[in-house]
Amino acid sequence: MKLELDLAGKKAMGLIQKICAAIEKEGGRAFLVGGLVRDLAMVKLGLIGSKDLPPARDFDIEAYQIDAEKLRDVLAKFGRVGAVGEAFTVYKLAFGHAENRIELDVSLPRRESKTGRGHRGFLVVGDPDMTIEEAAKRRDLTINAILCQPTTGQIIDPYNGIEDLKQHLLRVVDPTTFIEDSLRVLRVMQFAARFEFRISEDTKALCRTIDLLDLPCERIWGEIEKLLLLAKRPSIGWQAALEMGVIDQLFPELKALVDCPQEKQWHPEGDVWVHTLQALDEAAQLISDLPKAQQITIMLAVLCHDVGKPSTTEVINGRIRSLAHEEAGVKPTEQFLDRLNIHTFDGYNVREQVIGLVANHLKPGQFYKQKETVTDGAFRRLAQKCEMELLYRVAKADSLGRHAADAPEPNADAQEWFRARVLELGVEKEAPQALLLGRHLLDLGLRPGRQIGQITRAVYELQLDGKVTNLAEAINAAKELIANQSN
Repeated sequence: MKLELDLAGKKAMGLIQKICAAIEKEGGRAFLVGGLVRDLAMVKLGLIGSKDLPPARDFDIEAYQIDAEKLRDVLAKFGRVGAVGEAFTVYKLAFGHAENRIELDVSLPRRESKTGRGHRGFLVVGDPDMTIEEAAKRRDLTINAILCQPTTGQIIDPYNGIEDLKQHLLRVVDPTTFIEDSLRVLRVMQFAARFEFRISEDTKALCRTIDLLDLPCERIWGEIEKLLLLAKRPSIGWQAALEMGVIDQLFPELKALVDCPQEKQWHPEGDVWVHTLQALDEAAQLISDLPKAQQITIMLAVLCHDVGKPSTTEVINGRIRSLAHEEAGVKPTEQFLDRLNIHTFDGYNVREQVIGLVANHLKPGQFYKQKETVTDGAFRRLAQKCEMELLYRVAKADSLGRHAADAPEPNADAQEWFRARVLELGVEKEAPQALLLGRHLLDLGLRPGRQIGQITRAVYELQLDGKVTNLAEAINAAKELIANQSN
């Protein structure tokens, strides 16, 4: 079997083939390794389309039977070489600029030995005389242990990764090396979701034995982010996380959702965990047109939207109710975000928005029920608490995530009505900016002090209610308030 390497970018592959040919000329052997090889194999097998391949920017090459100094000399003929590592060596080359930039890592095969607890407790030594089988044995999964010779397109598959791709199966390469890096459990979780592959029972059992508490929040989030943003059905990954013990170890706020009952009339799909997974899959279909920060915000908000239910659920008059679970969800949401160290992304306050969305996710449905009486002011005030376009999508995912064989298909009529009103009022991004500012009151002769804040807030409330629509009206309203306070 040969891979169509031009799918990775003709210009990049032409350069890589020249580099690999130069390494071979010096007596070495060079292979493409890593996720790119796996993805190209998936295209070859018809598991994904070539259009589904992400743009290839990073390439990993493993060089055998050539020492580090000679390897560097070869690479130096193609550009400036940077080096990373001490006992082991990774040489880095970069070509092009901006969106056309290509980065190439060329490394010797590595011998790793465990020296301490955690994902950093390794002694790593480069060894060009290792066999391909030995080097590939340190990979996490068989589908990631496939090599490709760029000069020919020929693949080398020492652990039957191609067959596992055909079987849609995630399977560890070697149990003794897999357990040395606890992050691999989370990688299995996100690969299961992204590729919609099943996990072998042996792999699940092995993952359940691994302590995850050594992982820093940044590495945890790196895998969670891929799961939430790259999977069409993120529920697959979260269910795998439950089965592998990830939820028990890392996310008690989510563990509490399992077996938390819901009233069948409103939630025929099952417990809160089942509902949350269905809502996540719905949300994944609603975010593609948004910037990445807002995509993250929606997915986290949907994941956390019902974390207040376990503490509020009770049977009242024979029915299961979770009164005020939106407000009760704020604290566990904050705890969950703390575990992942979520704050801002690209200058966007993800944390603040997620909390606001969780606290208000029922508002679109409530407004719909009161659509004959709900005021424009209520919409404008709600827009002060969270971004309304995002709230619409979170609420829609919540409403649609209720699929059951013996129930009518859910709908999002309430949310579509809500969004129409939001767009009509122009508050999809934020609440209206205040017309009246402190400087306007200074121009009226007021001195700096508490009164300025009181009046600007009072006039802004009138503005939110639609009683003040321009600056002139705002100034007149301020004058009336000043006159009333003087009397």
